[in-house]
Formats: sequence, structure tokens, C-alpha cells
Amino acid sequence: MRMDSGLLKTSNLQSFLAHITPSVPTYPLTKDLSSICQPTEKENMEHFTLADLWSQYEEWSVYGVGVPIILPDDETTDQYYVPYLSAIQLYTRKSLAFSRIFPQDNQCECSSDDNESDTMSKSSDASSDGSVITHENLFPRKDSFGQMYAQYIEYGSPYRRPPLVDKVKELARRFPGLLSLKSEELSPASWFSVAWYPIYHIPACANVEDLSACFLTYHTISTLSEDSIESDDEKDLYSVIGRINKPVKKNGRNAIALSPFGLSTYKMQEDLWKDPKSFDNETLNALYNEAYYWLMQLGVEHHDFKFFATH
Repeated sequence: MRMDSGLLKTSNLQSFLAHITPSVPTYPLTKDLSSICQPTEKENMEHFTLADLWSQYEEWSVYGVGVPIILPDDETTDQYYVPYLSAIQLYTRKSLAFSRIFPQDNQCECSSDDNESDTMSKSSDASSDGSVITHENLFPRKDSFGQMYAQYIEYGSPYRRPPLVDKVKELARRFPGLLSLKSEELSPASWFSVAWYPIYHIPACANVEDLSACFLTYHTISTLSEDSIESDDEKDLYSVIGRINKPVKKNGRNAIALSPFGLSTYKMQEDLWKDPKSFDNETLNALYNEAYYWLMQLGVEHHDFKFFATH
């Protein structure tokens, strides 16, 4: 157990989940968005932009995010983690004009380069050291989830991956919607996954192996209201949005905390990360199961999830 600000008791697992949760600033519904929303949605609606979402990872991608950890000897250290984009799926609403996010002069060229960890493919197949990115014309999905805009799944070694923000900027050259889309334009089926790998801790301590835990978190992106859901499949996924994404205040303005709805771990020393007197076991099981069923419902084979689950 550790004391946070002298008031709130929290385990190391809870500390990690709190510190890697992005809080994204939100904006009132604008005229261009109100044209694709139901009349009952227009009042008191706020959204965020994907550009603002990725900006939350800018500093973390360079320096890592510090997670306060209490060690078995009651000493404390800040373990730093770097985020890597593990997977992302963006489904846009059917009423959204595809031309707005795929200009006619922006052709998606699919190619393969053995010297790069990023492999472009016209199918879901990829080699063990590559990755896949595609959009609806290349990788059809259920129409009931909305219109598939882009998908990326990382297959490369963690040691060859660029940090999350660098990867997003790279992908945005082919898929500009990764920066320009707004959360209200996305189906509840839209999500992304972040792989968190430790880089260093301050102050240094002897039991480095205990701090070698890696984490895989899952986050939803859409902020649709229930009145906007267009299919039963979307309704099943919407319940996660309402339960996980919570309004907060950040620097005096409205924001949304995109807490992980799913989680998987690798090399986690349970005695260090979990508090036996808390609900950490239940939390871990629930988050793992949520990630598993989410991927099953969307029909996604997530490489990192399979690796974490089997190692």
C-alpha cells in the first residue's frame, strides 16, 4: 500500500492505472457536428479531437510517464513507462462524408519494405515482424459498427517500435483523420490500445526485476450519446463508453478521462503490484475479460494481447 497525498490509499496497480489515464479537453458541439447528431443530443454535448487526444501522449512519448511505486521495504520510486501504439480501429458514423477524411488526392498506397517494422497489406495477414494498417476498402468489417476508416495492428518487436506519438504522426500521413476526426464522428466501436514498457526509475533501486512489468491498456474514443446508436452491435459496445469515460476538470476546463476499459499484463510481480486487502484481483480479472470480449466482438486478432496472455 502507499499513501497518495496523505489521504487516499492505493495499490501500485491502481497507481499505474491512474497515472496513465489521459484527460482530454472537450469542446461544445459545433454546427458541423450537430448536422450528424440526433436533436436530443445537441444540448450540453461536448466532444474532443483526436489531435488533442494524441497531444496527451507527447511528453510521455519523449520522457515516459512516472508512476509512483511503493517497494516491499516501504521505500518509494517513480517507475517511468513509455507508451507505444499497439492497435487502433476507427469506425466513422455512416452519415459522415468519407471525402472529408479521405481527400481524393490522398491515395492509400499499400506496400511492403523488409527494412521497416511497418508492413502495409491488403489483408489481415502480416509477418511476425510487421504490422497492418488498412481502411474499409482493404479490410471489410461489420456494417453495423459504422464505416471502417482505419485499422493498425503492431507486430514488431518492442525494441523497434517508435513511441506512440511518432507512430500516430507517421500513420496520419496516409490517414489524416487520425488527427482531424472528432470523437462525436466516431462509432462506439472505435478504440485504441497502448503497450507500456518500463525504461527507468528514480531513484534507482536494487530489485529492478520487480519493476519489469509491462502493461497493455485499451481505451474507447467515441463520445456518442445513447440516442445516436444506430445498431444493436453498437449498443453492446456503448455500455463500455458510459461506464469508463468520465467527465473531469483539467486546468479549470472540461475534459474527459479515458480510463482503460481493458488490461493485460506481462512480467507483473503480483506481490509488488497488488494489494491483497483491495479489489485488485477482481479489477485485473474484469479488465482482462473486458479486453478479451471486446476483441472477440469486433473479430480482432490482437498480436500483443495474445503475446501478453501466453507469456
